[in-house]
Amino acid sequence: MKAARSLRKPVILLNIDSLMSGPLEVAAQTGRAPALQFLMENGNYISNMVTSFPTMSVTIDSSLLTGTYADKHHIPGLNWFDDSEKQFINYGTGFRETFRMGMRKSVHNMLYRLNHDHLSDEVTTIYEELAALGIPSASINSFVYRGNTPKRLRVPRLLSTLTHFEDGKWTAEGPSIFSLGTFSKLRSWSFPTQIAAGNRKYTARELRYLIRKNKLPLFTFCIFQDMDARIHFKGPLGIKGITKIDKEIQKTLNLYSSWEEALNQNVWLIIGDNGHAATGTKHRDVVIDLRKLLKSYRIARIERPVHKKDQLAFSVNQRMAYIYVLNENLLLAPIIERLKKDHRIDIIAWKNDDGASVNIESGMRKGSLRYSRDGEYRDVYNQTWNVHGNHELLQLTLSNDKVLSYGDYPDALARLYGALHSHKGRFIVVNAKPGCEFKAQSTPAHLSGAAHGSLHRQESLVPLVIAGTNEKPVFPRFVDMKEFVLGLIVQ
Repeated sequence: MKAARSLRKPVILLNIDSLMSGPLEVAAQTGRAPALQFLMENGNYISNMVTSFPTMSVTIDSSLLTGTYADKHHIPGLNWFDDSEKQFINYGTGFRETFRMGMRKSVHNMLYRLNHDHLSDEVTTIYEELAALGIPSASINSFVYRGNTPKRLRVPRLLSTLTHFEDGKWTAEGPSIFSLGTFSKLRSWSFPTQIAAGNRKYTARELRYLIRKNKLPLFTFCIFQDMDARIHFKGPLGIKGITKIDKEIQKTLNLYSSWEEALNQNVWLIIGDNGHAATGTKHRDVVIDLRKLLKSYRIARIERPVHKKDQLAFSVNQRMAYIYVLNENLLLAPIIERLKKDHRIDIIAWKNDDGASVNIESGMRKGSLRYSRDGEYRDVYNQTWNVHGNHELLQLTLSNDKVLSYGDYPDALARLYGALHSHKGRFIVVNAKPGCEFKAQSTPAHLSGAAHGSLHRQESLVPLVIAGTNEKPVFPRFVDMKEFVLGLIVQ
C-alpha cells in the first residue's frame, strides 16, 4: 500500500441537491443564508460548474466521484434499459413507476447493484483512491458510495421483505465511514425521518458527530436532498429550502471557536448537483408522450419481461429519454422522422453502427450534425473534435482558428457522447426544450413546477463555493472535481 506523501487539512464537500446559482445569490445577498454568504465572501465562487448528462443525481454523483462521464462510469441515468439482461433498471423515481417495475428490483438496484454491478470496474472513486493511499474517507447520505471497506448494512424490518437480501442485511463495499439513513448510521441511537436517506437535519447531525468526536477524515462527502422534491412542485425560484439548509451549515460552523477558525481547520466545498427548468401548466403543451408519438410501434411494458415482438422500449429521465430499438431489423430513420415532427424535442441523437460518430437532428431546427473525437477543433476544455454540418443544432461556435465554444448546451459534445456510449444497446437520445418533459408508462410529470435531466444550461450549470483554500479545479466541470479534491488532500 502506498503512503500519502503529504497530508493537508480535511476536505468537506457538501452537495446540495438542486442548488442553483440564481436563488443562492439572492439568498446570500438578502441575508437569508448567512453561512453560505460567509463562505462565498471568504472564498471563491464559481457560478457555472458543468454537471454530467443526463442531469440526474446518480449519473452526476458518479461523475463527481470518478472524474469521468457516463461512457466511462456506465451509470446512464435514473432510468435505463439493460440490453444484456433485457430488463429495465430503475434506481427509484415516482412511486407508480417504481411499483410497476417492482419494488424489490428497484430497491436492490438502488442499494446494491448501482455500486457493485453497474458502476464500472474500470474507473475508481475518490474513496477507493484514498483507501489505496491509506487515507480514510466518509460518505453521508449518498447512494453512490463504492469504496474498499466491507460494510454491513441493514434494511428496516418492515421493509426487509422488499429486498433480495437475506434477513434484510447485506455487505457493501464503501468508504471507511459510511452513513445512509437507517441502512447505516454513525450515531446508533439516531432515527432518520426518511427511511432511504436522512433529511437535511439528519445529514448535518451525522457530519457534526464526526467533528465533535474528532473523527473527521481527510475527505467527507455529504448530500442534502431536501430541496429537489420541493422545487419539482413549487418551481425553481424559491429560496426557502436554501435558508433551511443554511441553518444546518451555521450549526456546523458554530462547532468551531469562530467561523474563520472553521476555514483554518478545513476546506469547505459547497456544490449543487443539477439545476431545474420551469415547466408549463397545460399537460398537452408540456408533456411529450413518447407512447403516443410512436404509437405505431409495439412498445415494451415496464411491468413484464420484454417480449420477442416488442420493437421499442422507453426509459425517461424527466427532460431526456432513451428510446431503445429492440428489433435489430427496424430502421432508425423512420423513428427519427417521427420524432422530428414534435417541435418540443430540441435534440435527437444517435451513434453510428461503429460507435465512432454521433449524429444530431432536431424537431426545432433544420439540418443535421455529425461529430467524432480527436479532430481539428479544440474546445474550451482542451478536447478535440471533428464537426460537420449545422453546428447550430448544439449551439456551437466555431472560430476561424479552430476553437470551439458552447452556448446553451455546456460541454455538449463530451456529455452527449458520454450518454450515447454509457451502456450497450441500439438507442436514440432525445432532449426536450425548456418548459417540456417526456412521458412514458407511469412516468411522473411536474406541471406548474420544474424538472431536470436535459442537456440545457438551465439544468447543467450549478454553483461551487470553495472556502479554506485558494485552489480551483482546472476547469469548472464535475469531471474535474475528483482531481481537484485529491490534489487538496495529497501532494
